[in-house]
Amino acid sequence: MILRLVISGIVAAAFGAGAAQAAGESRYTSQDIRQSIVGKRIYLATPMGGEFPLNYRKNGVVDGDGEALGLGRFVKPNDTGKWWIKDDQLCQRFTTWYKGTPMCFELYKNGDKSLNWIRNNGQKGTARIGQSL
Repeated sequence: MILRLVISGIVAAAFGAGAAQAAGESRYTSQDIRQSIVGKRIYLATPMGGEFPLNYRKNGVVDGDGEALGLGRFVKPNDTGKWWIKDDQLCQRFTTWYKGTPMCFELYKNGDKSLNWIRNNGQKGTARIGQSL
């Protein structure tokens, strides 16, 4: 039971670094998501100071690897799932992370290569748009 709480906390921290949507930020549309996110590696900021990479592949697969953050000590460090776009939101469902629960994100532009996100459960965070895959 304690191990499960530790795992949930670490994964939530990796995905839940807090950052509010600032006034004046423009929200990504479905087309913006296709142009700016799909086919790219996205780095989620973590409260521990690192970045958690997620790969949004053009074939609808999303995968991530938290090995560099040391997550392998607490949780399966990598996972694969599916992504899709619904109502101008980027949605995803991993195989094991979050017990396979689907989640969707509103994305807001925050500079040329960064964004803020708000998950459908209210969690917020920031991310950096990386290189093409």
